[in-house]
Amino acid sequence: MKTLVLGLGNPIVSDDSVGLRVAAELRTRLAGVEGIEVDEDYWGGLRLMERMIGYDRAVVIDAIQTGAPPGTIHRLRPADLPTQRSASAHDANLPTALALGRQAGMHLPPDAAVALVAVEAADILNFGEQLTPEVEAAIPRAVQLVLEILANPAPEDAR
Repeated sequence: MKTLVLGLGNPIVSDDSVGLRVAAELRTRLAGVEGIEVDEDYWGGLRLMERMIGYDRAVVIDAIQTGAPPGTIHRLRPADLPTQRSASAHDANLPTALALGRQAGMHLPPDAAVALVAVEAADILNFGEQLTPEVEAAIPRAVQLVLEILANPAPEDAR
């Protein structure tokens, strides 16, 4: 099984970089593990779908703002993402992008094999290379959740 672990974010926008930082920690911990690629990216929607081509399973780590306390960790599925958050009207949300890719015959993980680990952010508007303290403190928990997902893909990943 070929697995992609992908941290998303902007490295110069405070808490938006949390996905990149979790991925950096995971890259160290998962170095040499066969079948798992850990990488970082800065795009969502169609570009995120394109990045998943050729993989059987994906874990995407990103910042989110839902109103929960900063540092809260959410485990989501593509269908759990309610709206399009792209700045471009020419893009698509992740569920739509995955569906389009599958219709085009691309080898993509099924929705049940795509896990989203989202860390509740406090600041995704201000430029800065530092995370807020609550989000920084959540990194070890996010890393642990990704490792648990990778070690135990069933039965929850089969839902």
